[in-house]
Amino acid sequence: MVIQWFPGHMTKALRMIDENVKIVDGFIYVLDARAPYSSLNPEFVKRINNKPYLYVINKCDLADPKKTRAWVEYFQNTGKPCVALNSVSTNSSRIVYQEVLKMFAEKIERQKQKGVSKPIRLMVLGIPNSGKSTLINNLCGQKRANTGDKPGITRGKQWINVDDKIQLLDTPGTLFPSFENQDIAKCVAYIGSINDDILDIEGLALELIGKLSKIYPDLMKERYGVELSDIPLETYEAICKKRGFILRGKEFDYTRGAKTVIDEFRKGKIGNITLETPNEEYVRN
Repeated sequence: MVIQWFPGHMTKALRMIDENVKIVDGFIYVLDARAPYSSLNPEFVKRINNKPYLYVINKCDLADPKKTRAWVEYFQNTGKPCVALNSVSTNSSRIVYQEVLKMFAEKIERQKQKGVSKPIRLMVLGIPNSGKSTLINNLCGQKRANTGDKPGITRGKQWINVDDKIQLLDTPGTLFPSFENQDIAKCVAYIGSINDDILDIEGLALELIGKLSKIYPDLMKERYGVELSDIPLETYEAICKKRGFILRGKEFDYTRGAKTVIDEFRKGKIGNITLETPNEEYVRN
């Protein structure tokens, strides 16, 4: 199974980012807590132009708390400001607001000394379905940006005022023109950042079952009540049998089983899971 997905609107999105880089003071870079490394888009790094940026590890309610803390420390140790939150939770993004004011304290003070009052303008970046628009709405205290649980909801440019101090530019979620690393492609697909319609959903579920059986075996056993096998297909079939996903002729309903496992992973029903752990290999930031 080879995964590639870069629809035309993403090319337009990168063009839009290029056109607006010069007029922003910095960036808020939203990562998915379940796959922080795979959420890093090298196309964004090329465009940041050494301007300051804040990593926001979002969807922490779905992720492994211990690994989330490790990721925050990892980014902070590389000299990058980083906070973690669940932007669906009311007022959770207050920490982002405070961190932005801290990052730009000197600029704000210089403007104050000159009698100037201009908002800090920040571009919000992230791969599809990372929760950028939800974070913006949380910061604003009301719905200003379009949101949804599928990739590709935000298509155009949206300038949004948080208050008189901060102004945000929401951008469409954008992936990489080419997935050279298929492990990254799979992680991005697992978390719902790729349109499911173009995926081999059964093959993806088989890969996910194999991965989760290795890194979170206890959660898998507890959720599905089956013995895990070293052969992912055997575990896959055991889950289908346990859930009653059987077709006529006593064949396994692999499609229903696949959709169930992927959906339950994405909704956190299997447990708090993080697919990646920071280590010396993660230098693409």
